[in-house]
Amino acid sequence: MRTQVAIIGGGPSGLLLSQLLRTKGIASVVLERRSRDYVLSRIRAGILERGMVGLMRQAGLGERMDKECYVHDGTLIAFDGEEIPIDFKGLTGHSVTVYGQTEVTRDLYDAAEADPGRVLTECDEVMPHDLDSDKPYVTFVKDGQTQRIDCDYVAGCDGFHGISRQMIPAEKRREYEKTYPFGWLGILSETPPVHEELIYATSQRGFALCSMRNENLSRYFVQCPMTEKVEDWSDDRFWDELRRRLPAHHAEAMVTGPSIEKGIAPLRSFVCEPMRWGRLFLCGDAAHIVPPTGAKGLNTAASDIHYLFNALVQFYEEADAEGLERYSETALTRVWKAERFSWWMTTQLHRFPDQTDFDLRIQRAEMEFLRDSEAAQKVLAENYVGLPY
Repeated sequence: MRTQVAIIGGGPSGLLLSQLLRTKGIASVVLERRSRDYVLSRIRAGILERGMVGLMRQAGLGERMDKECYVHDGTLIAFDGEEIPIDFKGLTGHSVTVYGQTEVTRDLYDAAEADPGRVLTECDEVMPHDLDSDKPYVTFVKDGQTQRIDCDYVAGCDGFHGISRQMIPAEKRREYEKTYPFGWLGILSETPPVHEELIYATSQRGFALCSMRNENLSRYFVQCPMTEKVEDWSDDRFWDELRRRLPAHHAEAMVTGPSIEKGIAPLRSFVCEPMRWGRLFLCGDAAHIVPPTGAKGLNTAASDIHYLFNALVQFYEEADAEGLERYSETALTRVWKAERFSWWMTTQLHRFPDQTDFDLRIQRAEMEFLRDSEAAQKVLAENYVGLPY
């Protein structure tokens, strides 16, 4: 089998890259370890930056998204009973879009059905070879048979635990990591959202987030120690704790109901440098992780796809490899800005077990500055809607 770009990983990053390449007549094959149904069963965040929305439209997949999405022109930051409205639209001229990552992935899989063989699922033992040569290839096992794809380039979109990052020699690879001493306990419930915009709340009891998927599907989170167990959190306990962390009028207005999903997710920051080695290019979680506080996970992956897609087009249409040569440098510049924003949101809105009275006063001063400064609100808004590519 021969293609131009072999893509390891059939999540939204790999599928989006493949779909974008298709619009330019560049051949690709996506190799995914799991089944389509398994990939679509994974519930992830659904806040899309303007850049991600633009990529979906560029890929020819904007119709359902534009019809079913929720456009958010701002958010609320709550602390100690006060609220700070952040007017994205007024401060930056841009908004964010709520459209579930599962729906993004579903649209991409549906589009791939037009090209049988472009996306191969249930592929085991995927392994790239000769990445530092001009003739890389990828082997894999499907239906019990070992197969090989020869290609020009390999895109590693296979997540943090995938094989791609490990293919960069240890002596060439540098990894930066920060692990946070808490997690997010989240539930999904078939209830109307408590507010038309997202609410980020910080209180003496810790962080909380109120978000939504649609008019009758809400997603809520509370900060908790990683020593907690999901089975110790009944729905009633969760709702009671969430109310304690919100301004009173939102707590009173909240509609509660049985959870249809519940789990605890750890928070961490991670970056691998470089994001390119030979003919291998890392994208998304294969290269970097952000805590979910700033809604940057999928969106930072999307910026990687933007840079790699345009670099590949530059190479195939103009025989110019400059974009490919500079991919890692270009992508990492934006990655670190997203890491900074996610770190800032996390450190300002959460309670840490080792915080001193001084630390708490600094957090409060930061919130008061945000409340009183339009310039500070604009900085937050610019980062949240997405820095330009």
